[in-house]
Amino acid sequence: MTAYNLGSLLYEGKAKRVFATDQPDLVAVEYKDDATAFNALKKAQLAGKGELNCRISALLFEHLAARGIPTHYLGVDGSRWMLARPVRVIPIEVVIRNVAAGSLCKQMPIAPGTPLEPPLLDLYYKDDGFGDPLLTEARLEHLGLVTPEQRRQLEELARQVNRELLALFDSVGLQLVDFKIELGHTASGELVVADEISPDTCRLWDREVMDSQDRILDKDRFRQDLGGVVEAYGEVLKRVQGACPPPRVYR
Repeated sequence: MTAYNLGSLLYEGKAKRVFATDQPDLVAVEYKDDATAFNALKKAQLAGKGELNCRISALLFEHLAARGIPTHYLGVDGSRWMLARPVRVIPIEVVIRNVAAGSLCKQMPIAPGTPLEPPLLDLYYKDDGFGDPLLTEARLEHLGLVTPEQRRQLEELARQVNRELLALFDSVGLQLVDFKIELGHTASGELVVADEISPDTCRLWDREVMDSQDRILDKDRFRQDLGGVVEAYGEVLKRVQGACPPPRVYR
């Protein structure tokens, strides 16, 4: 780390630590090896996971930026550090589902693997204490987290992300089943994609594998005790690297 000096810890989540720097328009994000599931009821340390998620996220952020989608990302520094613009994160998780899987199939009479056309977009209140509940129209209005226009912008940006990621993953033989993203505003008020985009936050299936377990290349391997989590993340990185230029190093 030569272009800045690391400051105090601003925030620590399940998979990352965010630090201030001596530059007001720059934060440093450290990706951890921690693995969690079921709202952190299940935990483990997986050596190498943080580095893989950092690299995958960097490549995907750069891919999105090259296609006109604004993000908080500025570059990488070392194997597990990412530099980013500070953002005021909107406490809403945006989930887009292209194929039915996971909790959706427990909440609705939809068989796993059913294509969803158009993709289903859901909003969740980002608060572990409440279990990240689904936001209905009335709940969203009551909480006043976003204006109607901000919601429209948020959803349109998320759908743009989905279109770009669908095309990228499809080109490397991966099916983007669903994913969640977080968005926020920069100091200038620009709405950007923040947090991370990785196998921790996406369901990814190998298109060439028919077995419903073997095809999984994401966090479901940890949730379902399938093993091979780091190997699966490594496979995702290898494929994305084959379609994207190396991530830029922050200077």
